[in-house]
Amino acid sequence: MAHDPATTPTGQPATAGWRPNRTVAVVLAGGTGTRVGLGIPKQLLKIAGKPILEHTIAVFEAAAEIDEIIVLMAPGHLDAARQIVGKAGFRKVTGVIEGGDTRNATTRLALDAIGPDDCNVLFHDAVRPLLSPRIVRECVNALWTHAAVDVAIPSADTIIQVDEDDCITDIPVRARLRRGQTPQAFRSSTIREAYRLAADDAGFSATDDCGVVLRYLPDVPIKVIEGSDENIKVTHPVDVHLADKLFQLAAAQAPRLVDERAYTEELSGRTVVVFGGSHGIGHRLAEVARGYGADVFPVSRSSTGTHVERADDVADALRTAFEATGRIDHVVVTAGVLRMGALAEMDEPTIEQMFQVNLMAPVTIARQALPYLRQTRGQLLLYTSSSYTRGRARYALYSATKAAVVNLTQALADEWSEFGVRVNCVNPERTATPMRTRAFGDEPEHTLLAADTVARVSLDVLLSGLTGQVVDVRRSPGDPSGPPVEPNAGSAEPLTDPTAPDPAAPQDGNGTRGPIARQRSTELLPPDRVGTP
Repeated sequence: MAHDPATTPTGQPATAGWRPNRTVAVVLAGGTGTRVGLGIPKQLLKIAGKPILEHTIAVFEAAAEIDEIIVLMAPGHLDAARQIVGKAGFRKVTGVIEGGDTRNATTRLALDAIGPDDCNVLFHDAVRPLLSPRIVRECVNALWTHAAVDVAIPSADTIIQVDEDDCITDIPVRARLRRGQTPQAFRSSTIREAYRLAADDAGFSATDDCGVVLRYLPDVPIKVIEGSDENIKVTHPVDVHLADKLFQLAAAQAPRLVDERAYTEELSGRTVVVFGGSHGIGHRLAEVARGYGADVFPVSRSSTGTHVERADDVADALRTAFEATGRIDHVVVTAGVLRMGALAEMDEPTIEQMFQVNLMAPVTIARQALPYLRQTRGQLLLYTSSSYTRGRARYALYSATKAAVVNLTQALADEWSEFGVRVNCVNPERTATPMRTRAFGDEPEHTLLAADTVARVSLDVLLSGLTGQVVDVRRSPGDPSGPPVEPNAGSAEPLTDPTAPDPAAPQDGNGTRGPIARQRSTELLPPDRVGTP
């Protein structure tokens, strides 16, 4: 975005005379992927359900600091890149052009495409899809006081220098070494001048753009911004697997609305169906959403007779909400069940119940809810637990089903993107409940999360533009845990107390339907007139 302040965003004086009219992100996608060993450029490989190039562009598309994006693509693959941009609906991309045969040649082409105006320019490797918004923000901010900015992280390994016989000639002091990453950011006038001088050097060769500035404009300080270990470059086959796993484990943060009135504006007149909405997280979410004006329909086995694993019961619950309000905007699934024990010792009914409630129920609800959510471009919200990242003894089936829910979330988000339907998953940590106390005894209050906290984060997820994300909910120091609430499997509470009421029943909550909304004019049609996918 164009700026014209007297001070930088950090409060420091801005360098006199620098007034960029925009900030341009240049995505360098010119690699051919020979080291990955595939027949297509590595930036076109799919990770976490999307091409790497799409993930990378999405970071800049979402960054408020970026006004424009230009993609430099490998020769012969322009059509593929343009299809990715078009399908994703990236609005900031102003050009997809062919890159050069070297990194430096590609930079020159990008500068020609940007034009002569003064602007901030960020050059970023397309195959670094895990770039964080924090790095983008700090790079742009640093350009108010520096003409060139690099991104790097400390080296965890000792670096050695060798000769042509692979014998050590020097071991530099590790404390002063950094591993370079991207983006590299510049004032456009600085990087243009560096390349102008380089053009007169017959022996010019550089592996990155900061190297060009360092060599030809040695008096220009290059500020270094701290990168991140996750900002890896997908270069070798193992990097594909690492990046895929990092995407799976990455936790998004749901943005909060500016004030209470904004929640009312967003939720008033919206319909929310909560499977498991009378205890724990589901109950609190239903109460909070109703308080902001939403029409909330909590359903469960014990109150409304809804068995979440039965397709007919799920269809009836959704139909009831639709007939009362004429729409369904959000479907939340907090239903779940946990039976601890060694797998070899579990009986068949217990195994069947855990699979049916924890995995088949989200699948069934997703299938039934899609026709309604397509009409409102709404969202399906599921829940997992921290055990999805690694199975634990006596939690085998629970961990397996919760890992499956995460994969289901990410797959459906990709599958339903063409319908404008979002799918996300909330991952709360240990939550204060009476059953947890009975199972584990008294625990320090400051170590437990309040169900109300999870409910409010869940609400923020529903109102956000996120999709395909796992949103961690963690207790911050000083947060009250709140009074204990009834357990809900969406908060990953182990149901181990044999004295608990009806321990064999799924802990999916129950409750009464919210107030019937006033009749409203709507063009939404019942799903049987829309068709199913």
